[in-house]
Amino acid sequence: MKFGIDYFPDAHPDQVSARQYFEDVLDLAGYADELGYDSVKIVEHYFTSYGGYSPDPRLFLAACSQRAPRMRMVTGAVLPVFNHPLKLAGQLTMLDAISGGRLDVGVARAILPYEFDAFGISMEESRARFEEGIEALIRLWTEEDVTFEGRFHRFKNVTSLPRPTQRPHPPIWIAAVVSPESFVWAGERGYNMMVVPYLGEHHELADKLELYRQAYRDHGHEDRRGPGEVMMVLHLYVA
Repeated sequence: MKFGIDYFPDAHPDQVSARQYFEDVLDLAGYADELGYDSVKIVEHYFTSYGGYSPDPRLFLAACSQRAPRMRMVTGAVLPVFNHPLKLAGQLTMLDAISGGRLDVGVARAILPYEFDAFGISMEESRARFEEGIEALIRLWTEEDVTFEGRFHRFKNVTSLPRPTQRPHPPIWIAAVVSPESFVWAGERGYNMMVVPYLGEHHELADKLELYRQAYRDHGHEDRRGPGEVMMVLHLYVA
């Protein structure tokens, strides 16, 4: 079992400035690294005190990687629905390089209606955009001269730079809570899982994780690379 720290900025300018918030959490990440914690993770959210201080987790993790030279840097999670895959692919591999190959890429569908409204994107498209975005990322990381014809994104003969430091690409973690289909989808493709137990019933989560592990096994991933990993986000006091 591994342990990390997770940042979800529940902050407003009336309470703490962005400068002070990031000074504090970067210092804390450095202490956690010294104490032997394994990872540091931060969200992508917009516009309100519910995570809005972190519209770009890549920027924070790039800075954090220089304060915490041992821990892994985890996007928890980036939102492909609001990011063009050509830009996201290069930004993530740039972070992979800056961190010395310590990046874990957590990705999520996005769930907040006001974010979709602000970006002018229908929530009905969230799953399709999510799956297409990840497909494009994987191809851009593992192929050169990529031509992609999707429902939302199209490009021709693109080679994304920089190339991944970790090969074939940084580990992928699928953030899911509600939809059993997301757990099965992740297992079929051999990705890891990122879950938040307090957002649902524990017995339901156990059933969904079993769906994930069964799909992971059925598609041969366990034989090739061992069991899929599950990252859980919990509110804990550490004494």
